[in-house]
Amino acid sequence: MNTPTEIAITDLTSRDVDDVWDFFQRLPDGDRTFVKQPVTDIDNVRRWMSDDGARRCIASIDDRVIGYAAVMPGVGWSRHVGEIRLVVDPALRGRGLGQRLARHMVLVGIEHGCNKLVVEVVAEQASTIALFARLGFRAEALLEDHVRHPNGTYHDLIILSNRTDTDWQLLTTVGLDEPLD
Repeated sequence: MNTPTEIAITDLTSRDVDDVWDFFQRLPDGDRTFVKQPVTDIDNVRRWMSDDGARRCIASIDDRVIGYAAVMPGVGWSRHVGEIRLVVDPALRGRGLGQRLARHMVLVGIEHGCNKLVVEVVAEQASTIALFARLGFRAEALLEDHVRHPNGTYHDLIILSNRTDTDWQLLTTVGLDEPLD
C-alpha cells in the first residue's frame, strides 16, 4: 500500500457517493455502527448530499476511499456542539490516518462555529481514546452498556469532548492552528 503522504483528504461530494458506499460495504458490521446512520443502502448515502449542516470528508489513495469522517452539528440549544464521526479501513489502522482525519475534522468543526466537539468511543477502543486525547479531548461521560454490538454483547460508551473555545492554547501546542497539508 502507498505511504501516508499519498493520502488525500477531501470534502465528500456527489461524485464520491458510490466510492464511499463501496468503502462502507467493505467494513465489518461493527465498524459501520460508528457512522450512526444506515450505510448499507446507497440511497441513504446519497441523501447526505442534501444535508447542508454536516461536514463530511473522505480519505483516499489513488481514488480508493480508505476513510470517512464527519462533523455533525447539534441543533437548538446544542448548536455550538459538533459530533465527530470517524472510520478508517481496518487494513490501514495504526498508520496515522485516523490521527490525520481527526485533526482535519477538529479544524473543520472550528471553522464551522463549533466551540465544543465531542466523539463517542466504545470503552475498549484504547487506541482511539488515546488518539483523541492527543488532540485535547477529555472523558466527559461514561454510559454503561450503551452500545449493543451486532453479536448481542453490550459495551460501555465514553463521550470525549474538547472545548475548542477554551482549549485554543492546547490546539496551538499540538499544531492544530497550522494550515492543513
